[in-house]
Amino acid sequence: MLITIVSFIGVLAVLVVVHELGHFLTAKAFGVKVLEFGIGYPPRLFGIRRGETLYSLNLLPLGGFVKMEGEVDPDSPRSLASKGTGTRFVVMAAGAFMNALLPILIFSVLFMAPQKALAGDVQVQAVAPDSPAQRAGFQVGDRILRVDGRAIENNLDLSYLIMLNLGAQTTFQVQRSDGTHTLYAVPRWKPPAGQGATGITVETLDLHEVSRRYPPWVAVPKAFQKLGDVLVLAKNEITRWITGASRVQMAGPLGIAQITGEVARAGGIVPLLELVALLSINLAIFNILPIPMLDGGRITFVVIEWVRRGKRIPPEREGLVHMIGFALLIALAVVITYFDLLRIVRGESFLR
Repeated sequence: MLITIVSFIGVLAVLVVVHELGHFLTAKAFGVKVLEFGIGYPPRLFGIRRGETLYSLNLLPLGGFVKMEGEVDPDSPRSLASKGTGTRFVVMAAGAFMNALLPILIFSVLFMAPQKALAGDVQVQAVAPDSPAQRAGFQVGDRILRVDGRAIENNLDLSYLIMLNLGAQTTFQVQRSDGTHTLYAVPRWKPPAGQGATGITVETLDLHEVSRRYPPWVAVPKAFQKLGDVLVLAKNEITRWITGASRVQMAGPLGIAQITGEVARAGGIVPLLELVALLSINLAIFNILPIPMLDGGRITFVVIEWVRRGKRIPPEREGLVHMIGFALLIALAVVITYFDLLRIVRGESFLR
């Protein structure tokens, strides 16, 4: 329990600080007066004033905030509301941008650090009848070398790239006794029970441990590729929810705490850093959506103002929309927390 609490608070603190730092730095850069940089939500535990800004630590560790002068009142020359639409757009979007940038940094560091991995020969053991693999010409005994140009060294590599290419034509390079062959298959969104997306069963032979690290000029591009992969996998998972191929899974604060604790206990620092990166991506996407009360909802009003050539929505109407959005978000959080609590009481894992 202690590991879960400590790891959850640590992960959350990193995500919150990075997000709010984006708002804070851009606000300062554009001359907006920042009244308070808060970690957690009030009541306040303590605060330190540096210049015109109060840096506070608050009791409820479920988020953070940057309080700027005049967020809706343009009367003060250093208020956020007194700035142009471009400035307000940048300040409001900076939090999500920082959350999108954090995974690049984490993935780059992990690619540059020495990492142990399992490698071997991935060999086809069975091909399901009338499956994409059979139609593509897969044969028992094929050694899978590459998928869409990426090297395959174990079962997880293969599963990862197949999930990345659901519904899309995928190029497989396989080795047989008579040489190398190129095969083309389209992994299925909803395969029959007992079959995978392509219909092949594989086994990794001659499995052994290897250690790798990459120089910065290789690690950074690989980090960007990894970020792109995560976004595609998220899109594919949502599509699987819609098609009924997978059940919807969402987690609130309790669920995220459970996941963080499980990862911290099972894998140590590297999987925990990867989890931080994944949560940061999710936070960036969620925050930039046009949902009232979130950054994306506020950005929507800035865009509307720009389209209307500077004519603003009255602050009281915008405030009402955000209040309704806040109520709906709280209701959704309560529902998700209820199911998180049921899962924890039943002793179920979110990861399995």
